[in-house]
Amino acid sequence: LTLIGRSRDGLPLSASTQDDQQADRDLAEYQSQAKSLLKRLKDQALTMGSVESGPMVFHYFVEDGICYLALCERNFSRRLAFNYLEDIAKEFSREHLSSVAEVRRPYAFMEFETYINKAKKTYQDSRARRHLTKLNDELQDVQKIMVQNIEDVLQRGENISTLDTKASTLSSMSKKYRSVAR
Repeated sequence: LTLIGRSRDGLPLSASTQDDQQADRDLAEYQSQAKSLLKRLKDQALTMGSVESGPMVFHYFVEDGICYLALCERNFSRRLAFNYLEDIAKEFSREHLSSVAEVRRPYAFMEFETYINKAKKTYQDSRARRHLTKLNDELQDVQKIMVQNIEDVLQRGENISTLDTKASTLSSMSKKYRSVAR
C-alpha cells in the first residue's frame, strides 16, 4: 500500500494497493490505518519516520506539504523504503506540486498510480534491490574518497599557510640581515 496525501488536512491525493502477495491480508484495515496516520501526521514536526502495525511497518516521508506513506513488511529494508518514498516524492512534485493546493476532491491524482506501481516493482525486485544496494555501497565509497580528498586539500592549504608564514619570516630576517651587514 502506498498513499500520497496533503499534510495540512490529510486529503488523500493518490494511492496504490499491493499486488497479489498481499491480497489475502486485511487490506481494508491497513488502508484505514494509513488514512488515520496521514491525518495524525499533519501535527508532527518530523519529516520522516516509521510506525509499526502488527507484522507490517508504515514508513512516511513529508516534503513540501505532502506526505508519502508506504506499508512494508517488517523485514523490508528501511533504507530502501525511504529511497522508494523519496523517488515517488521527486516524481510527484515534478508532475503535480503546483496544483496540489487547489485540489478539493480525494484521489485527484489517481493517474499517478501507474508511476507508483512501476517504482514499486523496481524496489520489490530482489535483483533490483541487490543492484540498488550495490549502487548505494559504491556511492558510499565515492563519498569516503571525496571526504578524504577534501581533507587532503585542507591539509595542503594548512601546509601552504605554514610555508607562506616561514617564507615571510625568512624574507624579513634576510632584509634585517642585509641592513645589519651594510
